[in-house]
Amino acid sequence: MVASVSTVAYLGLEARAVEVQVQLIPGLPAFNVVGLADKAVAESRERVRGAIAAMGLALPPKRIVVNLSPADLPKEGSHFDLPIACALLAAMGVADVETLAGYVVVGELGLDGRIAPSAGVLLAALHASETGKGLVCPAAQGSEAAWAGSVEVIAASDLIGLLNHFKGNQLIAAPPPGEAEEAGFGPDLAQVKGQESARRALEIAAAGGHNLLMSGPPGAGKSLLASCLPGILPPLDAAEALEVSMVGSVAGTLNGGRLTRTRPFRSPHHSASMAALVGGGLKVKPGEVSLAHLGVLFLDELPEFQRAVLDSLRQPLETGTVSVARANAHVTFPARVQLVAAMNPCRCGHLGDPALACARAPKCAADYQAKVSGPLLDRIDLHVEVQPVMAADLVMPGNAESSAEVAARVTAARSVQSARYAGVPARTNAEAEGELLTQVATPDEAGRKLLAQAAEAMRLSARGYTRVLRVARTVADLAGSEGVGRIHVAEALSYRRRSPTN
Repeated sequence: MVASVSTVAYLGLEARAVEVQVQLIPGLPAFNVVGLADKAVAESRERVRGAIAAMGLALPPKRIVVNLSPADLPKEGSHFDLPIACALLAAMGVADVETLAGYVVVGELGLDGRIAPSAGVLLAALHASETGKGLVCPAAQGSEAAWAGSVEVIAASDLIGLLNHFKGNQLIAAPPPGEAEEAGFGPDLAQVKGQESARRALEIAAAGGHNLLMSGPPGAGKSLLASCLPGILPPLDAAEALEVSMVGSVAGTLNGGRLTRTRPFRSPHHSASMAALVGGGLKVKPGEVSLAHLGVLFLDELPEFQRAVLDSLRQPLETGTVSVARANAHVTFPARVQLVAAMNPCRCGHLGDPALACARAPKCAADYQAKVSGPLLDRIDLHVEVQPVMAADLVMPGNAESSAEVAARVTAARSVQSARYAGVPARTNAEAEGELLTQVATPDEAGRKLLAQAAEAMRLSARGYTRVLRVARTVADLAGSEGVGRIHVAEALSYRRRSPTN
């Protein structure tokens, strides 16, 4: 007799069906797991053996064969423990095979029989909902699984409790969906002294979802400005919160099944490797660019990152996805991020200040800025120079706009974009392209003449030309204008990086 239990294997944000088959064969006692399992799955033999022993049961003195089908699909993670144990108990006649056939089972087992959390439960719940089955998962992640909607969730705390539930001796209550956290806020923009041009660029970036690069001396407030960005962004809607939570689920970062309404803000150190930034590794996991999906990826000290690591962001910034190719798997993660970067103008950081600049200026600035490739800079919509803050600015009473005031204008501009792009893949102006961008962002006659002259004088690439149109459309949205005029194009061009030869 072969007992089967359904579970899943994760490839990116896709949960693929896996059938756990267990057969007891007469012969010398052995416990083998086959089906392209990794080290964590192979070690499940000992965890399953210990959990069953904790129930007071002994494994039969036979050859136990566990097959994970399909055999050519890589199996990774500890969530295979519980389905293997359930299938084995069914083969031993302790659990009912037909009852288990109606569920997708995921969870890690402890040696005492407790069911521990494992990554990816939300993806498994969505897969179970699509296939018309229920879900068996750890008790700590029941609230996370309940977000999948119309799916029966059995969130068990231990193996014996799960068996009692199936036998009807002690029913487990259905878990409620986890609470949706309210949007959190970082520092308030009112804390920023001066920096009117940088504040304006930050507002435009937030309103249209544009990439932003701030360049200025140390202590000018670049990091503070970047940390204020989440406070002026609109909160995630229900669909976006689910997308972000799916990435968090497969990365194992969801706590208590709570979905957050705050847009992600990730700030990796400049020593981050390529796998850490874009994803990958021995066991392919989402990187920082995917963990920041629909949020902000802040790269401080941009030239200090390895050049190859930075250049690996070029494709995700253009397509909104990361494709990690391996010999045995091809995994795609979402990566629709808003890149915000900060850098000093040179290594000493005081280019242009005769009292503080090093003796190698301006050559040190050229060498330092050359660490960031031109194609990556071309993908950044807004380039702004952050001026040093004078002592007089610091002692003056604060009268700058707060984050709440700026957020109101940003939300109004985002609402206009939501209505404009209803029914199309784009969500913000930064994602509009092709004919769609031409329809919504073509300037008036004066604006077209200015843009044509600037494109030649500034030697704009085709990508740069497109990004100027996107920024101009956002500037017009903030001004409440239906069309794009010359003044909107002029402001968009003022944030464009000029060619070094100009």
